[in-house]
Amino acid sequence: MAEPAAAASDPASRPATDRLLVRLRRAEGQLRGVQRMLAEGADCEEVLTQLAAVKAAVDQVGLHLISQRLRACAAAGDQVCVDDLDRALATLLRFAALAR
Repeated sequence: MAEPAAAASDPASRPATDRLLVRLRRAEGQLRGVQRMLAEGADCEEVLTQLAAVKAAVDQVGLHLISQRLRACAAAGDQVCVDDLDRALATLLRFAALAR
Protein backbone atom coordinates (compact mmCIF):
# COMPACT_ATOMS: atom_id res chain seq x y z
CA MET A 1 0.00 0.00 0.00
CA ALA A 2 1.13 3.59 -0.50
CA GLU A 3 3.13 5.48 2.05
CA PRO A 4 0.79 7.10 4.60
CA ALA A 5 2.84 10.28 4.54
CA ALA A 6 2.48 10.54 0.77
CA ALA A 7 -1.28 10.21 0.98
CA ALA A 8 -1.47 12.77 3.77
CA SER A 9 0.59 15.28 1.79
CA ASP A 10 -1.64 14.99 -1.30
CA PRO A 11 -3.72 18.20 -1.33
CA ALA A 12 -6.70 16.36 -2.82
CA SER A 13 -6.85 14.03 0.18
CA ARG A 14 -6.55 16.80 2.79
CA PRO A 15 -10.31 17.28 3.37
CA ALA A 16 -10.78 13.52 3.78
CA THR A 17 -7.83 13.35 6.16
CA ASP A 18 -9.21 16.26 8.16
CA ARG A 19 -12.58 14.49 8.49
CA LEU A 20 -10.86 11.32 9.68
CA LEU A 21 -8.87 13.29 12.25
CA VAL A 22 -12.10 14.84 13.53
CA ARG A 23 -13.60 11.36 13.89
CA LEU A 24 -10.55 10.11 15.76
CA ARG A 25 -10.56 13.12 18.09
CA ARG A 26 -14.24 12.52 18.79
CA ALA A 27 -13.50 8.85 19.56
CA GLU A 28 -10.63 9.95 21.79
CA GLY A 29 -13.05 12.17 23.72
CA GLN A 30 -15.53 9.33 24.00
CA LEU A 31 -12.80 7.06 25.33
CA ARG A 32 -11.85 9.64 27.97
CA GLY A 33 -15.53 9.71 28.89
CA VAL A 34 -15.51 5.93 29.30
CA GLN A 35 -12.50 6.23 31.60
CA ARG A 36 -14.37 8.80 33.66
CA MET A 37 -17.44 6.57 33.77
CA LEU A 38 -15.37 3.67 35.07
CA ALA A 39 -13.67 5.83 37.67
CA GLU A 40 -17.07 7.06 38.86
CA GLY A 41 -18.56 3.55 38.98
CA ALA A 42 -21.05 3.97 36.15
CA ASP A 43 -23.45 1.20 35.21
CA CYS A 44 -21.79 -1.61 33.22
CA GLU A 45 -24.36 -1.42 30.42
CA GLU A 46 -23.76 2.32 29.96
CA VAL A 47 -19.99 1.80 29.85
CA LEU A 48 -20.30 -1.01 27.31
CA THR A 49 -22.59 1.10 25.14
CA GLN A 50 -20.00 3.86 25.07
CA LEU A 51 -17.19 1.39 24.36
CA ALA A 52 -19.19 0.05 21.41
CA ALA A 53 -19.56 3.61 20.10
CA VAL A 54 -15.81 4.22 20.36
CA LYS A 55 -15.05 0.92 18.63
CA ALA A 56 -17.50 1.71 15.82
CA ALA A 57 -15.93 5.14 15.28
CA VAL A 58 -12.41 3.72 15.07
CA ASP A 59 -13.58 0.88 12.81
CA GLN A 60 -15.15 3.41 10.43
CA VAL A 61 -11.87 5.30 10.17
CA GLY A 62 -10.02 2.07 9.36
CA LEU A 63 -12.54 1.00 6.76
CA HIS A 64 -12.44 4.44 5.17
CA LEU A 65 -8.63 4.31 4.92
CA ILE A 66 -8.74 0.89 3.31
CA SER A 67 -11.46 1.87 0.84
CA GLN A 68 -9.62 5.09 -0.02
CA ARG A 69 -6.50 3.08 -0.85
CA LEU A 70 -8.48 0.59 -2.95
CA ARG A 71 -10.06 3.45 -4.92
CA ALA A 72 -6.65 5.00 -5.59
CA CYS A 73 -5.31 1.63 -6.67
CA ALA A 74 -8.22 1.02 -9.03
CA ALA A 75 -7.83 4.51 -10.51
CA ALA A 76 -4.14 3.83 -11.25
CA GLY A 77 -4.98 0.58 -13.05
CA ASP A 78 -1.40 -0.60 -13.58
CA GLN A 79 0.41 -3.83 -12.61
CA VAL A 80 1.53 -2.32 -9.33
CA CYS A 81 -2.17 -2.04 -8.55
CA VAL A 82 -2.51 -5.83 -8.56
CA ASP A 83 0.18 -6.15 -5.89
CA ASP A 84 -1.26 -3.22 -3.94
CA LEU A 85 -4.73 -4.72 -4.17
CA ASP A 86 -3.48 -8.04 -2.78
CA ARG A 87 -1.84 -6.21 0.14
CA ALA A 88 -4.93 -4.06 0.69
CA LEU A 89 -7.20 -7.11 0.77
CA ALA A 90 -4.87 -8.84 3.23
CA THR A 91 -4.99 -5.71 5.40
CA LEU A 92 -8.78 -5.62 5.14
CA LEU A 93 -9.02 -9.24 6.25
CA ARG A 94 -6.68 -8.61 9.22
CA PHE A 95 -8.69 -5.52 10.11
CA ALA A 96 -11.96 -7.45 9.92
CA ALA A 97 -10.57 -10.21 12.12
CA LEU A 98 -9.45 -7.67 14.72
CA ALA A 99 -12.86 -5.99 14.66
CA ARG A 100 -14.64 -9.12 15.89
